[in-house]
Amino acid sequence: MRIAVTGSIATDHLMTFPGRFSDQLVADQLHTVSLSFLVDQLDVRRGGVAANIAFGMGQLGTRPVLVGAAGADFDEYRAWLDRHGVDTGSVRISETLHTARFVCTTDADHNQIGSFYTGAMSEARLIELKTVADRVGGLDLVSIGADDPEAMLRHTEECRTRSIPFAADFSQQIARMNGDEIRILLDGATYLFSNEYEKGLIETKTGWSDAEILDRVGHRVTTLGARGVRIERAGGETIEVGVPDEERKADPTGVGDAFRAGFLSGLAWGVPLERAAQVGCMLATLVIETVGTQEYQLRRGHFMERFTKAYGDEAAGEVQAHLG
Repeated sequence: MRIAVTGSIATDHLMTFPGRFSDQLVADQLHTVSLSFLVDQLDVRRGGVAANIAFGMGQLGTRPVLVGAAGADFDEYRAWLDRHGVDTGSVRISETLHTARFVCTTDADHNQIGSFYTGAMSEARLIELKTVADRVGGLDLVSIGADDPEAMLRHTEECRTRSIPFAADFSQQIARMNGDEIRILLDGATYLFSNEYEKGLIETKTGWSDAEILDRVGHRVTTLGARGVRIERAGGETIEVGVPDEERKADPTGVGDAFRAGFLSGLAWGVPLERAAQVGCMLATLVIETVGTQEYQLRRGHFMERFTKAYGDEAAGEVQAHLG
């Protein structure tokens, strides 16, 4: 099963200021603020929802096709993804813009000053899925994640026109979208991903009830945080999967992307939906135990040991064959 993952590709530049921002602010001069902070730490982390999901799928051996836009500064990031099993041949490289970037400084009180540069992400709307499909010999599923809004709409409409099954996954973009846009993006999706809060927001903005949305999508996949995930199908039995025990909780950033990577990999393997969700929850647990969205290591023996402990021998047997 060939899966394309569309969405943002970005890097995070995270800095730490040992003092307090508030000590540098003069109350009666806030209208002319001009400050520079000497930071003592810089972490550059790879990110972007599509890249995070594709990285996880690559770790699981499913060779996803990454679809998005980046800048000429993408070479090192591309090499990293290539080494970890991701097909980056359909990433559009902008001739004028840098890869999307989040730059943030955090002070001693955990206050933050940050900026997000969309950059090349705005060119994702120029990518045609037919070109991607022709290059790789066809697509069986397209995951449409948070990206340039015009790109999300274009990819969705093209999937419908070409009868390519797609997964709707708005995540960070749902806050800026209106009801009409959300209706377009979810109608006819084979899978609709969201967390619990986003689920309620989707229903509020579209004016559609839970039942009405289920009539318009094949499966509704709702992540529940520490309680795992729920998968609903119109007229079908609801599936609920819990999460494995955590060894530690280091950083929740990227956990949702990791779940999607595991779930989509399960679909690629052809295992039942419950198994796919269990793989997603296990991968998400590895991410929450690691600082950074692509800094974890998937050691197959360790992965299967913990998976077996969480979900039992029968479930492990079905997954083991695909991990090798």
